[in-house]
Amino acid sequence: MRFKPKPFTEPVPFRCLYCLDCCRGRHIYLTLKDIERIAKTGKDPQDFVTFSVEGDKIRFVLAVREWDLGCVFHDPETGKCTIHDVNPIICRIYPFMVSRKPLGIGGEMPFEYRGQKLWLYYDESCPGINAEEPETTITPGEIAELGLEFEREFERTDMAGFAELIERLDGEGNG
Repeated sequence: MRFKPKPFTEPVPFRCLYCLDCCRGRHIYLTLKDIERIAKTGKDPQDFVTFSVEGDKIRFVLAVREWDLGCVFHDPETGKCTIHDVNPIICRIYPFMVSRKPLGIGGEMPFEYRGQKLWLYYDESCPGINAEEPETTITPGEIAELGLEFEREFERTDMAGFAELIERLDGEGNG
């Protein structure tokens, strides 16, 4: 299912219904911090990191299973993430989205956060948004914070940093 953006301007109730959509067929960018957190649980980066070349940059992407394009950490039977406690920032943001500019959707307006002007959205096709018996309420501030964290960490993520991280993890006996 494609992301159907709807402006996110007020807190929304949320409960993951394990519909499996968010963990399948998506390009999940990884930061060095994401890779390190996952590796420190005993997972080998060779088993979960793939590369994407975008212009003159190499990006790190979460690996998927070939047979269903599901994330390698997604349990297809339960719909649950096997690394939920250390999942990538992008996974913690979804089914929300942070943008530096408007998408041209009715009702959108900038969200001012820490001196930054951001546009926030959620995926209206996600059945967990406004679910009955929500587990939590997600606020625009929480998503803005994660979006800015991702932006900072993503800019710092490069091949030299990856090589250094792998060397450090090998020295610590991780990965």
